Amino acid sequence: MAIHSKDEALICKVFPSSLGPMTMRWFGGLKPNSINSFKQLTQAFGSRFITSSRVPRLDSLLSLSMREGETLKVYSDRYWEMYNEIEGNYDNVAISTFKRGLPTEHGLRKSLTGKPVTSLRQLMDRINKYKRVEEDQQTGKGKAKVVPQERRDFRSDRFNNSNRPRKDYSEQSGSTGTQAVHAVFQEPLHKILEKVKNKPFFQWPSRMAGDPAKRN
Repeated sequence: MAIHSKDEALICKVFPSSLGPMTMRWFGGLKPNSINSFKQLTQAFGSRFITSSRVPRLDSLLSLSMREGETLKVYSDRYWEMYNEIEGNYDNVAISTFKRGLPTEHGLRKSLTGKPVTSLRQLMDRINKYKRVEEDQQTGKGKAKVVPQERRDFRSDRFNNSNRPRKDYSEQSGSTGTQAVHAVFQEPLHKILEKVKNKPFFQWPSRMAGDPAKRN
């Protein structure tokens, strides 16, 4: 609207297009012919909604902390949103207050205490590292529980009725030096297959020999 700045009637009519429901009710309640200029409109608007404006101060960062059950990502987003609204350069304050807002038992706080950072860039790199760890824990990605064969076979399933050890999995499969593992996944195998089948580390198993119709 900058090019129409001298057309106050037009600017006043376009003004409501940026208002939300609450402010639209105020605009609709203005008395007819009560506004004679765009300056008067902005003054009336400002005096009515001055309490809705927020001017964050530095001490607002000091009171910011991670809430119970809140993820590092959510806390980080809240913190930097408020920090970016504060005028001035307070990088050193940001480094110390962000760490202070973390619970004492949080891994990132322990990391920042044991190995302090000296710049916001280093702080962000450390935050992103722990955010990725947090996301992996939430999704269970790559967190298959592997139980060694000797622990599984310690019970009676390793022995038959005559108390003789059964054959090793490696003997049954014809391979040597291969240790069987029992993996418990947190999602169906077919979903995992869809995620990893195109990865460079994935290899399809060799085809089974014999007539498929005669297999068990």
